[in-house]
Amino acid sequence: MTTVTEIARDTYRISTYIPEVNLQFNQFLVLDDEPLLFHTGMRALFPVVLDAVASLVEPARLRWLGFSHFEADECGSLNEWYELAPQAHAVCSLTGKLVSVDDFAPSRPARGMKDGEAFSTGSHRFCFMQTPHLPHCWDAGLLFDETTGTLLCSDLFHQLGDVEALTTADVTDRFEQVLRSYQRGPLADYMPYTPRTRRILDSIAALQPTTLAAMHGSTYVGDGARAIGELARVMHEVLGSEPSQDLFRPGSSP
Repeated sequence: MTTVTEIARDTYRISTYIPEVNLQFNQFLVLDDEPLLFHTGMRALFPVVLDAVASLVEPARLRWLGFSHFEADECGSLNEWYELAPQAHAVCSLTGKLVSVDDFAPSRPARGMKDGEAFSTGSHRFCFMQTPHLPHCWDAGLLFDETTGTLLCSDLFHQLGDVEALTTADVTDRFEQVLRSYQRGPLADYMPYTPRTRRILDSIAALQPTTLAAMHGSTYVGDGARAIGELARVMHEVLGSEPSQDLFRPGSSP
């Protein structure tokens, strides 16, 4: 089932729960003079996402198709949206544009954004934050709606289950459960931890978002800076701990 929920002014969460993977896949539609859809979803989800978008705006009016990084659930149906929306352009990191997106969707060039660059959709102003390898992938970045205080945060705050659309409760525990469960299986390298991770998270927290729009799971409404600080602590504890030096001694067992 696909549901539509307003999470901030002019901003709608489109959510489809896939029981086989116990996961919600969320897109975010911002209605404005130049409507923006953040996350296109995979090609398999295109029909249901299209119906949800059409319930709010004429799909041909879409102007911006944003996403964090080059991945199926982020931009898999980009070309399908291009066919329906003749004025739409992808908006992503400059790295993403150069290394993947313009080759994947050659019919029109993406708008490649630099760190701190901003653009307007009319009454909403968006700032692009370059976040390489956060949540993952070299080309990663996030969009912050300065008008509503909404951070479109991709896989950060990833939560499992068919959870509520909006919550004021702390979602960091859910995120920690995901990280710890993934560390024990084939998805152990889902989210890397680099020497730049904490600095990037601090810069995002400094935006003081009031709404955290997660790709998977509930949208959090509240003190976003505090929540990102807790997320930074969890990521360091689960992903950033230094391995024992004994593992690297010559002759030691793996």
